[in-house]
Amino acid sequence: MFLLGITLALGGCAMSYQEPPYAVLHRSGGVEYRQYEPYLIAETVVAGSEDFDSAGTEGFRRLFKYITGANTGQAKIAMTVPVSQAAPSEKIAMTVPVQQVNSASGWRIAFMLPKQYTPDNAPAPTDSRVRVVAIPGKLTAVLRYSGRWTESNFLTKRDELVRILAAAGIKQLTEPRLARYNAPFSLPFLRRNEVLIDVNKVPDQASDPASPSAMPSGR
Repeated sequence: MFLLGITLALGGCAMSYQEPPYAVLHRSGGVEYRQYEPYLIAETVVAGSEDFDSAGTEGFRRLFKYITGANTGQAKIAMTVPVSQAAPSEKIAMTVPVQQVNSASGWRIAFMLPKQYTPDNAPAPTDSRVRVVAIPGKLTAVLRYSGRWTESNFLTKRDELVRILAAAGIKQLTEPRLARYNAPFSLPFLRRNEVLIDVNKVPDQASDPASPSAMPSGR
């Protein structure tokens, strides 16, 4: 029943949902460098869980309850993308996608709140395990891929992105996180998945063979 609720909430196409606003500053080697604007997230930490899938499911369950009325005022909050999963040390965003990151103490699951909400008017969660957090603007390196939401796929793409950044002399500011943009019933080869790492700069344009393109891509 819970997966059915997710399906009804997300629908078949993530493109109809708000995403955190950003501009694409540079593309190189399959990596997109995005400048994100500030936004709010709802997040929860699934503590004591080392299991990638069950932590993601439990975290999303809590957040889904929050946006469907488990908040002060029983407000109905529009779904966004992605859902994010990351280590508890991470500050993650969700709208669509859902994002996910791991650590020994568990997983942090989060998604963005719609643009009309501010720290002053965002409904407070009634579940003490859920909180609303303001995320500052940041520069993020993103590697996109399709396929199943498995931990092995995430780790493979995570390692690829880490290698690319290291070769370019770019410093990681956060642990990698996974962003999911599609409903559970979507075909794996059509899914939009991303690995994201906040970084200190874009590649050196003088030595980068790929020509940089400043392309506003606010979502």
